[in-house]
Amino acid sequence: MSGSLFVVSAPSGAGKTSLVHSLLAADQAVRKSVSYTTRAPRPGEHHGHDYHFVSLAEFADMVAADDLLEHAEVHGNCYGTGRRWVTDALAAGTDIVLEIDWQGARQVRRLQPGTVSVFILPPSIDALEARLRGRGQDSEEVIARRVVAAREELAHVEEFDYVIVNMEFATAARELQSIVIAHRLMRPAQVQRHAALIAALR
Repeated sequence: MSGSLFVVSAPSGAGKTSLVHSLLAADQAVRKSVSYTTRAPRPGEHHGHDYHFVSLAEFADMVAADDLLEHAEVHGNCYGTGRRWVTDALAAGTDIVLEIDWQGARQVRRLQPGTVSVFILPPSIDALEARLRGRGQDSEEVIARRVVAAREELAHVEEFDYVIVNMEFATAARELQSIVIAHRLMRPAQVQRHAALIAALR
């Protein structure tokens, strides 16, 4: 039985990274695909754990070789998901979560039917801006650009299966976990997973 693919998207600062980390800590059956990016590591980030940090030339080679399941340019940097790792993990029955932007999510949904997509909303633009500023990683100019980009990204919310408003982190984290659990309990998967039990009960 193949695994399920979950995509989590959000504007920068909405909390998707923290929510995905919370999901991974709470559900040991889910693994995160480590994306490739051309941007420089942020303080505390590590190659191979947070991202695979590559040069622009290396990224272009991966695109040319069709090694990426999806890729997009976000805030001037390139991001992409390794194709082989995801397809192999799903074939082995592992549930995978991708933390990617709406452009990548659209590509993945087209290539991987059955993908479960989740969009994270901030409670307000003011809250989003405050979170970006609170990270202490970006200049005021960069924050302003990210806020403008966020408004554009929010226009794609209707493309997603589920929407979570990250008003209060613990609640949003439980909601994300609930989506994963509910998807596993859907009839087609359960009938296949428990075929022997169902046959014995008849």
